[in-house]
Amino acid sequence: MKNKDEIEIKTFSVGLPQKVKVMYGQDYEMDSAICKQAVDEAFLATDGFRGDGVADLRYHGGPDRAVCVYPYEHYALWEKEINQKLPSAAFGENLTLTNMLEKNVCIGDIYKVGDAIVQIAQGRVPCSTITKRLGNPILLKKMVQTGFTGYLCRVLEEGTVRKDSRIELILPHPKKVSIHKANEIYYHQHKDVDGIKEILTVEELASEWREELSGRLKKLTTQS
Repeated sequence: MKNKDEIEIKTFSVGLPQKVKVMYGQDYEMDSAICKQAVDEAFLATDGFRGDGVADLRYHGGPDRAVCVYPYEHYALWEKEINQKLPSAAFGENLTLTNMLEKNVCIGDIYKVGDAIVQIAQGRVPCSTITKRLGNPILLKKMVQTGFTGYLCRVLEEGTVRKDSRIELILPHPKKVSIHKANEIYYHQHKDVDGIKEILTVEELASEWREELSGRLKKLTTQS
């Protein structure tokens, strides 16, 4: 019998950019890797899973965004919210996991995932591709509003991951800045100087978020 708190991989997906029909707004196709396919196993390198890729390198990919994770528990909420059954890996995530909610996962936490080791780097920044794929403009706004964005990881040690791989927290970060808290500051509490400073004390914060939050802090402290 499984422990109710055990982390479980619900879907394990990878995919390369392809033509995807836009389901909202104008009728056209876009290049995107959001429509990922379930796999039994894949090798995880520092730049991501083999067989996985991104279409727009400006906003996706890179060492701090090698792995995308989304909590499985949110699926039921969103399906009820939009009255629509969601496909697997609906948000373009590689790993759909149980017991890995944003409020319980902290920036800098280190997890063993199969044979690989990853570290939480930042919250995921949802983009309009989600709306275009699923045909629902409400969902993107709600993800940002609730902070149920999922999150991104860097790879500390390469290795093979399987659909039934064990996932375990091997080193929690001492600062305990959760993804949910970081999302609140990043998306909503733009002028929370103390909150921004707290996030920036986490050395393992992704460089993109560090640059953004450092810029905000500089403006806020200069104005005061």
